[in-house]
Parts: sequence; C-alpha cells; structure tokens
Amino acid sequence: LHGLGMLHKAQNEFNEAAGKLAEALEADPAHLVSAVELAEIIIIRKKEVERGNELLEKALSDEGRPALSPGAVGKGLALDEAVIPELPAYYRGKVRENYDLPDGRRILISTDRLSAFDRAIAAIPLKGQVLTQTARWWFEATADICPNHVLEYPDSNVVIGKRLNILPVEIIVRGYLAGTTGTSILTLYRQGQREMYGMRFPDGLSDNEALPQAVITPTSKAFDGGHDEPLSAAQIVESGLLTQAQWDEVAGHALALFARGQAMAAERGLILADTKYEFGTDADGRILLADEIHTPDSSRYWFGESYPERFASGEKPESFDKDFVRNWVVARCDPYKEELPPIPPELIAQTSHVYVRAYETITGQAFVPPPVGEPPLERIRRNLARYF
Repeated sequence: LHGLGMLHKAQNEFNEAAGKLAEALEADPAHLVSAVELAEIIIIRKKEVERGNELLEKALSDEGRPALSPGAVGKGLALDEAVIPELPAYYRGKVRENYDLPDGRRILISTDRLSAFDRAIAAIPLKGQVLTQTARWWFEATADICPNHVLEYPDSNVVIGKRLNILPVEIIVRGYLAGTTGTSILTLYRQGQREMYGMRFPDGLSDNEALPQAVITPTSKAFDGGHDEPLSAAQIVESGLLTQAQWDEVAGHALALFARGQAMAAERGLILADTKYEFGTDADGRILLADEIHTPDSSRYWFGESYPERFASGEKPESFDKDFVRNWVVARCDPYKEELPPIPPELIAQTSHVYVRAYETITGQAFVPPPVGEPPLERIRRNLARYF
C-alpha cells in the first residue's frame, strides 16, 4: 500500500511538472530557471515512480498476490472476453458479457475491457473484479434505501441479477459544477447557459465548485438519433418516458443514494462529486437499481484533503486518474479514424494499480485478487457450470 500510494502521488506530480516544463520551454528565455527547476522535479518524481512500482510489486508478491508488473499483463491475468457457448441468450456490452437465463435471471460478467473512442482499446488486469466488488460493497450498503437487481455473486467478476426492463432515462446526480461531456453542467455553464435541466444556476460559480445542493441532471437516448439528450423532470413526464409516480420514486431514490454515498465517501477521505444510476422495472413493475453503483467508472471521486487548496488555486481536483491509456493513445493518433498503436504493458499495469487502489480507498477493505495459476475465464466457467 505504501508503494501504491507513493506511485500514485509521484505520478500525478510527474505529469503536472512535465506539463509545466513544456510550457516553460515554449516561453521566453526568462523562464529558463523555472524550466531547470521543473526538470529537476521530474527527475526526482520519475525515480519515486520507479521506486513505488518496485515496492508495490514486492508487497503484492510477498502476500501471494499476482504482481501487477508489466510482464503480468501478457500472462493471461487480464480477462478480455468471457464468451461461454453453453450459456443462453448471449449479448456483448462494452465491458460486460450478458446471458439471459430462461427463468428471468441475467448473468453479467465484468471483463477487463477498457472502452474508449467507441471501441475496446485494452484489457486492464483486475479491472472487472474491482468494478464488480466495488458495486457489491455499495449495493449491500444501500439496500435499505433502494432495492437492487442482485441475487448472488458466484464469482468475483460475476453477478447474477433479476432481468429488468431498463427505464429509458439515465439519472446523473451532481454535487459539484464538474464534468467533461457535452451534457455536463460545467460544459453548458462555460457556454453561458444558466437554465439547465429545468433548473436555474446562479452566476459566478467556478469550475469544480460545490453546488448549494445535489441536483439531478437526467439524460435519455430516446431522442436525437440515440445521442444523450439533456432533459428536465417535466419533459420526462410530458414525453411519456416515465410516469410522474415513476419519476418521483426514481428521483427520491437517486438523491438518497447519493447522500449516503457522499457521507460514506467522506469517511474514507473522498468526495463523491457526481455519479450515474440506472433503474429498471421487474416483472411485477417494481423499480430496482440496476447495473452498478458508485464504482470508479460510474462516479467521479476526488481526494478530500487536497481539494480546498487545489480549488482555491484553480487546479483540477486530485482524483483516481485512470486515463493514462486514453491520454497516451490521443497523443499518438486520431483514435476515431486511425489504427491504435500497441499500448505499452507498463501503462496497462499502471492503470491496474489505480483501479486496485480505488477499490481499497473507497471500501476500506484489502483487495483480494483471484488465486494465481488459473486463467480467469477457466475460473469463471467452473463457477458458472451449474447454469450450463
């Protein structure tokens, strides 16, 4: 854990210093001293990153865990797909393999696929397990607020749940003026909009500032050719996407789940800035929470300790930075039009480190990886054999 903490902190400082160095070198000669100082910082941080990797690999190996070294990436540790012909009604999602059983249950297998640029760009070892087990922790911690689809967990990457009819509205709850997508309130706010999602936002808000209260910013793909469309509560009901009763129940659940999530995250030194929820109805028409909850992929977490200082200085809040692979790809090609270059194993291993750290920080529990020696797909097949 010490190695992982050192690795994450040093990597963030390394990236920040490297960016400032590039800016300094492009400036006039008066910035030469600043550039030299930043270069010295980069050298120090690079050594800390290397030492952090060494400590982490040693600690994981000493505990009998699979060392998340670059070499481990190519040794069958990652689960890039989980196609099981013996299971019925297969459907492939971006990161999950889905199978519908005849009795109304659904098998959802979380692979290690990393999805970006409308495709799977890599397989990150242990990512699927981290997401499954993080969601499990939160489902169990919030079951008193809202019923969910979970029935059992036959494997660390697998959840068996009730098959639901997913409601055609994605619920995003935000506690801060943040986001990068075209439908995020920060993007729209920067464009000068103040009336959004049926609400009015005051002037004078800063990037990543806490909102007076949590707000729901729902979207739907039911319009505009399948693209996310910002909607107000009134539009959702008037268009028939949800009844008034359904909206009231979904909105109540979402705000209560988010409040619980923020409170529990704060106990772990984290800020839950925003998250998304998906709800569905079962055969009896009951509304259940589906998919995942408060995972590193569905939520934006910031580190509470550094947030005040970074916000005051206008810096981006410190977070679980999982975008190493995406950023590396974007710097080398147009991922929407060109073939992707081979992604270095070191980069994939580094991303795996971040996911494991996220799990342990969010839950306060030690991550328990699967036993070494059995390929993940073989293990999953063995644990699901009774459904063949």
